[in-house]
Amino acid sequence: MIRFLQSKDDRLVKAIFVVIIGVVSVGMVIYLIPGLAGLGSSAPDTYAVVYPHWYSRIFSSGDAVSQQRVEQVTQQQLMQQNPRYANDPAILRIFEGQVGEQLVQQAVLLQEARKLGIRANNDDVRQFLQTGPYAQVLFPNGKFIGEDAYANLLAQHELSVNDFEDSVKRGIIIRRLQAMITAGVTVSPQEVRDAYRKQNIKIKFDYAVISADDLLKTINPSDSDLETFFKKNAAQYATAVPEERKITYFAFTPNDVPGGIPQPTQPQIQAYYTAHLSEYSVPEQAKSRHILIKVAPGADAKTDAAAKAKAEDVLKQLKAGGSWTALAKKYSDDPGSKDSGGELGFAQRGRMVPEFDNAIFTQKIGDIEIVKSQFGYHVVQVEDRQTAHTQPLNEVLPQIEATLSRDASAQAQQNYAEQLTSEAIKNGLEKTAAAHHLEVVTTEPVEQSGVIAALPSSQQLLSHAFGSKQGDPPQFAPTGEGYAIFQVTGIVPAHAPTFADWKPHVLDDYRNEQLPALVSAKTLELSEKAKNENDLAKAAKEEGATVKSSDLVGLTSQVPGVGELSQVAPQLFDLNVGAVSGPISAERNGIVAYITDKQEPTAAEIDKNFDSMRDEMLDQRRNDAFNVFLSGVMDDYRKHGLIRINAKATEPALPGM
Repeated sequence: MIRFLQSKDDRLVKAIFVVIIGVVSVGMVIYLIPGLAGLGSSAPDTYAVVYPHWYSRIFSSGDAVSQQRVEQVTQQQLMQQNPRYANDPAILRIFEGQVGEQLVQQAVLLQEARKLGIRANNDDVRQFLQTGPYAQVLFPNGKFIGEDAYANLLAQHELSVNDFEDSVKRGIIIRRLQAMITAGVTVSPQEVRDAYRKQNIKIKFDYAVISADDLLKTINPSDSDLETFFKKNAAQYATAVPEERKITYFAFTPNDVPGGIPQPTQPQIQAYYTAHLSEYSVPEQAKSRHILIKVAPGADAKTDAAAKAKAEDVLKQLKAGGSWTALAKKYSDDPGSKDSGGELGFAQRGRMVPEFDNAIFTQKIGDIEIVKSQFGYHVVQVEDRQTAHTQPLNEVLPQIEATLSRDASAQAQQNYAEQLTSEAIKNGLEKTAAAHHLEVVTTEPVEQSGVIAALPSSQQLLSHAFGSKQGDPPQFAPTGEGYAIFQVTGIVPAHAPTFADWKPHVLDDYRNEQLPALVSAKTLELSEKAKNENDLAKAAKEEGATVKSSDLVGLTSQVPGVGELSQVAPQLFDLNVGAVSGPISAERNGIVAYITDKQEPTAAEIDKNFDSMRDEMLDQRRNDAFNVFLSGVMDDYRKHGLIRINAKATEPALPGM
């Protein structure tokens, strides 16, 4: 069987390999629609069991999806897509559920493939790797890259050779199943032409906007109407006033910590420097400046020669003592550096395009040369060059001292907060605060999203307070400038406001409830008037609407105040020039449009793009058909109890787990 992937110092190959692992980790069926359910129990390490037939349950001869496999694929996906969440229990549980569904779907599809006699062997896997999308990575220039590195790279991703090749094989089987299921899917030539035409029509239109904000101001109910609305919607306002809490606390700042903040010692500084040595590694880099004479890719020989001559003239002026600042501003086509004398600063090796990169790391410092790259001709001077090195301790001493002082301060404050909290639990807030010359404060009732004005930051304190009960022992929370030791000393439950107190909110709610019907009625009135008079501008003026004009736009274009036409107003593309649209709802506003121009693709354009359009439509229809098949199969397996999910696998994660 194939062993692959060896490339000395080839980071691109390794990067693409990571993508390969991510794709095959779930058997190349990530695109399938997730969504399955089941009940039951299985062995502790079993996430689910899928049975091919009803009698398979009797003999326990189903295909198991292991919990270990679900966790392994989940970790792989998270590390590749969102590594910062890889150790978050709550996120892991969500991802495990999604991955578990995908792997169960895969097991069902593989069973259906077996029933239909669809198989794949080692030769199929070899052929896929040699000719498929990964051929350029595995067989550059047609030559296989080696066996030993294959196993080593797989091991780095916690996959064995057999596991990886089995995943590839499963992907081949499922694609063959999809090909069989969707073999009858077709699209007619006329459908292709109609679809391309519809997608590529361009229109230009004037449109009148009935402003929701303007209409909102015209809704002015009486107090009696508002009070009736308030009573009618009593359930909506039952907890409109959020819960509030009284909090008693005392706070301290870093200046209050006994003994002050200890300063880092020389041994501590040295130890930190040694432990973080890699952070002070400076790679090889070169400082340069340039003047770019741009040449468009594919430019003819005459244009290229003119650009080269211009670069040579600039070079001549610089060597004669010309000013980099003046010449860069006058001639350079690089907007990022032309106003600063062409300065590019220091760059690490490999960061620039190859030709430029080679020049700044080989050219003699101070010399000025011309270099050709994909962007054109660069007049380049290397100003300085630094070899790779590690910054000595004396260079990074100030930042290490600042880091250690900051860490020491944070630790001293936390220790003091813990000490004061322990004392407050034993002696109470008042006595503890008095013993340390701190002031006790009791807030007015405050909601969770509120603020305690006396504290630099009260967000964490309020979060802790609203997670506690009245009478719970004292706790501590950071305040942005020290800590506060606090207790919840009063709770005002969420409750309904009086009409008088809540009248402004009731007015807003009343208006928002009435607004959609009013916008709809006014927009319909505008549309009918514009059609009857065949004059959108006149009708808009009579109705107090604002008229705007679009550019020449396509189906997926965004139009200001309207949105994406494919989502909001696809019907506009069916109208002829001079036609007035019906009412359109867009971004709370009402829209009526008048078509001023319409351009359709020519027969030649349709013919030119016929094949790509047909392939796109076929792919979409095949995917839709296969998803319908998958949905039906999953429903059938569930209906007959052929999918058993381990109940423990679907239990929600406990807090802190």
